[in-house]
Amino acid sequence: MHCYRHPDRETRVSCSECGRGICPDCMVFAPVGIRCPDHAGVAQGTQRVTKGVRRAVYEGTGALVTKILIGINLAVYAVNLAQGSSLNRTSGWLFEEGALVILSPWGGLADGEWWRLITAAFLHGSLLHIAMNMIVLWIIGAPVEEALGRGRFLALYLISGLAGSAGALLFDPNAITVGASGAIFGILGAALVLERQRNYVLGGSALSFLVINLIITFAFPNIISIGGHLGGLVGGVLGTLALSRFGRTHAIYGRPGLLGAAALVGVGVASVALAYWRVESLI
Repeated sequence: MHCYRHPDRETRVSCSECGRGICPDCMVFAPVGIRCPDHAGVAQGTQRVTKGVRRAVYEGTGALVTKILIGINLAVYAVNLAQGSSLNRTSGWLFEEGALVILSPWGGLADGEWWRLITAAFLHGSLLHIAMNMIVLWIIGAPVEEALGRGRFLALYLISGLAGSAGALLFDPNAITVGASGAIFGILGAALVLERQRNYVLGGSALSFLVINLIITFAFPNIISIGGHLGGLVGGVLGTLALSRFGRTHAIYGRPGLLGAAALVGVGVASVALAYWRVESLI
């Protein structure tokens, strides 16, 4: 662990409030433990965490991005219904052009339609499918967005969606896959990392929530995309670790810097590259 104000200094002490590493020069002894300057009321020229660490444009107040993502998913499902889908089966032009499939009568990744890696995350197969996904997205997405901020949250969501598509292709390349669950598992993975960094965005229940969802995933292998869920989870965990520069700073309070930003983009690029390799190996 490194001091969040002096990244070149290693330390074994963290702030009792936010969990960031602090070196001896930054330690402030308070009645409730050792705190960083930001949380001890003596910032010594730095701004408080709640006001100055994240730029206003990236603040997560109101979970706006989560609401927009839910709205987009619901709108796409409504359009599918208008195009002739039933409540329990998806069809129509949007489905044919956006579902994750390698080769089909309407096209696929083998024809160079790589947008399917992300558009599939906004399509759903039934009313129950979208209802469950949107409920879970709100439950975990809103607090994670509040913690990370809008920009970081959106980046993690999209990258997790790409990673979920790559995982689905690895585990079951012949299936037609749709659903936001890969991206949602990525956000759950982010919550798990944040709680390991002592920011309890889900009240300390991220691991329990993950275990329950993994049990459900493996209990219905013919209905649920195991690869999509695991791929999204890995993408979310790696993306959040990238934001913290792999433990050198805090995913929320710290700045990812060039290395962290490059690593975050690298997770998305690696997901696309993995999907490309999988498709090329099968055609």
